[in-house]
Amino acid sequence: MLQQITIETPNLIQFEPILRTALEREIHLVEYAILRTQERLSEFEKKFGMKTAEFERRFKPGDLEETLDFIEWWGEVKTLHLLDEKLTVVKAARIK
Repeated sequence: MLQQITIETPNLIQFEPILRTALEREIHLVEYAILRTQERLSEFEKKFGMKTAEFERRFKPGDLEETLDFIEWWGEVKTLHLLDEKLTVVKAARIK
């Protein structure tokens, strides 16, 4: 279901490109943050010889000890999920 936001401005002609640019900038920032997070996840994968998907599957139920590295890795996993959700939301926005 599509939802709408109403923005009131005295000058729509000037404001619309500002809003479009802000959305595009946000997409680029989130994409960059995803790339950086994926790089950090890759470092953990190399360090522990385990793919992030396997780590996530094993860490959730407590099959792995809660070391500082694993807690940090888990934080990066959660960050990636949040960034992916944010990117989906921002990319789906349309200005009419």
